[in-house]
Amino acid sequence: MSLKPRTVDFNAIWTNLQETVQGVLTLGKVSRYTWNDRFSDVYSLCVAVPDPMADRLYAETKQYLIDHVAQLLEKVQEGGDGNLIVNYYKYWSTYSEGLKYLHLLYWYLNQQHIKTQKPSDAEMIYGNSDSNSEQMEINELSLEVWRTGMIAPLGKRLVKLLLDEIETDRMRGTMTVPIDAVRFTILSFVDVQIYKKKGQLQLYQELFEEPFLNASGEHFKRDAGRLLEERDVSLYMERVIAKVDEELHRAKKFLHSSSLPKVSQRCEQHMVAEHLSFLYSENMAMVKAERKKDLSNMYMLLKSVPSALNIMIETVLNHIKSQGLAAIEYLHHDNIHINFVENLLDVYQKYKDQIQEVFHGDQNFMGALDKACNSVINYRPNNGKSPCRSPEYLAKYCDTLLKKSSKGITESEVDEKLKRSITIFKYIDDKDVFQKFYARMLAKRLIHQQTQSMDAEEAMINRLKQACGYEFTSKLHRMFTDMSVSADLNFKFNAFLKNEDTDLGINFVIYVLQAGAWPFVQAIVTPFSVPQQLEKSVQMFETFYYNRFNGRKLTWLHHLCQAELRIGYLKRPYVVTVQTFQMAILLLFEATDSLTYKEISEPLLLNDEQFHRHLVSLVDSKMLLCDTEELTPSSVLNLNMEYTNKRTRFRITAAIQREAPQEVEHTLNSVEEDRKLYLQAAIVRIMKSRKVLKHNALIQEVCAQSKVSFAPSIPMIKKCIEALIDKQYIERTPHSSEEYSYVA
Repeated sequence: MSLKPRTVDFNAIWTNLQETVQGVLTLGKVSRYTWNDRFSDVYSLCVAVPDPMADRLYAETKQYLIDHVAQLLEKVQEGGDGNLIVNYYKYWSTYSEGLKYLHLLYWYLNQQHIKTQKPSDAEMIYGNSDSNSEQMEINELSLEVWRTGMIAPLGKRLVKLLLDEIETDRMRGTMTVPIDAVRFTILSFVDVQIYKKKGQLQLYQELFEEPFLNASGEHFKRDAGRLLEERDVSLYMERVIAKVDEELHRAKKFLHSSSLPKVSQRCEQHMVAEHLSFLYSENMAMVKAERKKDLSNMYMLLKSVPSALNIMIETVLNHIKSQGLAAIEYLHHDNIHINFVENLLDVYQKYKDQIQEVFHGDQNFMGALDKACNSVINYRPNNGKSPCRSPEYLAKYCDTLLKKSSKGITESEVDEKLKRSITIFKYIDDKDVFQKFYARMLAKRLIHQQTQSMDAEEAMINRLKQACGYEFTSKLHRMFTDMSVSADLNFKFNAFLKNEDTDLGINFVIYVLQAGAWPFVQAIVTPFSVPQQLEKSVQMFETFYYNRFNGRKLTWLHHLCQAELRIGYLKRPYVVTVQTFQMAILLLFEATDSLTYKEISEPLLLNDEQFHRHLVSLVDSKMLLCDTEELTPSSVLNLNMEYTNKRTRFRITAAIQREAPQEVEHTLNSVEEDRKLYLQAAIVRIMKSRKVLKHNALIQEVCAQSKVSFAPSIPMIKKCIEALIDKQYIERTPHSSEEYSYVA
């Protein structure tokens, strides 16, 4: 083949080329030799001299395609409507396959003539091209000719027949026309515009999809009406879900993939959205009875309908809330804190699992669970007049797990329970109340050496720090630091005694605690006369401490101390652990076996309440015997010389007071005072940075800063603002009583 342009006879070449085009379009037999010659002919016409004949070739080819499709149109219509879909499918299959080869035959015309004249993609997309003067590539031209010459005259008839076949498939499950014929006829409406940069689906959507969806909608309405007559919501939902699946399967079988969500949406619109009141009629009963299958079905149907889940979410929220309140409503025994926390955790885990299983972890339902748990955990009895007990109960729960007294439970189980308890902690609004109770109980565990595992203690504090930040746990960390510093201090004190060549006669261990880190206040220090046996130890330690730390003051917290007494007057020796005041009482019996109530109380200088409580504990433990049924100032106490115990080492714990109401009240009052100081500090910080601020804006910023630790009440914030005005930290601006300025 010569590439040199030459003069050619168009009519002679076109006659031969036309025969080959006919063979290609009808998938006839075209030899390789003939194919190569016709390929060369296309090239020759495009580069002919003196004038190229590309435009004439394009025009003749276009006219040939128009005539060819017109002939096919007649053949397709042979046999009437009964054979229309099958004939259309037959000739479309041949034509669409043949035009691929035709496109290759005209490769040079496409590449060197037509493509050079085509507008850019940007011009096509944004509509800046002159489409009237544009020449299409041969494959595009072939498709366009099919659209105008075949689909345009037959479209409506074809669509009606196609819809009838699909409806027949719905009703009977069988069709009078092969599935492939229906499918590829429908998809041909897409294929003829596949070459377009935009609007590829326009013909498909306007010609077929819209009538199909309208016809399907009428079918769905009829189906819904028939199912509604049975008045069974559960059965209705199952049938609708099956119907949606069936229609999607049918759509995948016949339609373009873009139609699938539209089919599903149309089905849901007519069978779900239009009958919400019917579905909601069983909503409450399903949620209350926790009918998982029905709830799952309802969720599947409602999730695609805008806002349809809101009522269901609200019902689930109220149900979880009622179940949570029921789980903690009637707890009146000693283990109320354990049952309170574990019941709430059980409720939380139960409904979390249900949401995962039934609602597939939908975040809207997880949000409902969060709201319900928040409401239950921060519930205030008596219409909000009584305080929320959750912080106190959770702190006691942790205390129970971390104490040595927790039996029948492994360390790994303790760790797992503590890890789960953080779930409750995260929902608590008054985290500062929890911190107060937790700090006080931690202090008792550390001082009385009741901690089961220091690793478990530190792990729990780290979990709290992750939830609320370092500031929340800073005092708890300092308590641990004090314990390690005290251990070093005791070592140095023993070295000091050795250097002084002093023997105390007893093992004396002391904890020196920072007043600011530990939850003890001077007000609860009890007057007490230290027993003679301890005076030397106390004096030596004070001498040692004041020599090392000038300017510090020691306050002895005797009510928190404990001692080990070795008892030798019984048939077998015992070692008993007692509190300081119990020890002082027992030491009075070293020189005698019998003392009156008054003879015991006067030397100790204890107040009546403390003395009576500790003396009663010794009587209850049978260490002392009382000559009267009730302990009175006239009673005589005797050592129980017949006392026995299965253990040689034991503890008298009755004196360790249970959570007294006044102690809880004192803790809550302490929290209230701390909150006032916290809020005042927050207000000053905000005003210092803003200089001038409106009342409502200040309230909002204070609430935002405080929410990590507690939810402050608006009246409390207002009181703190007034207090700061009185202290001249801030002032009202002259032009507005609702605006404050910072006083530098």
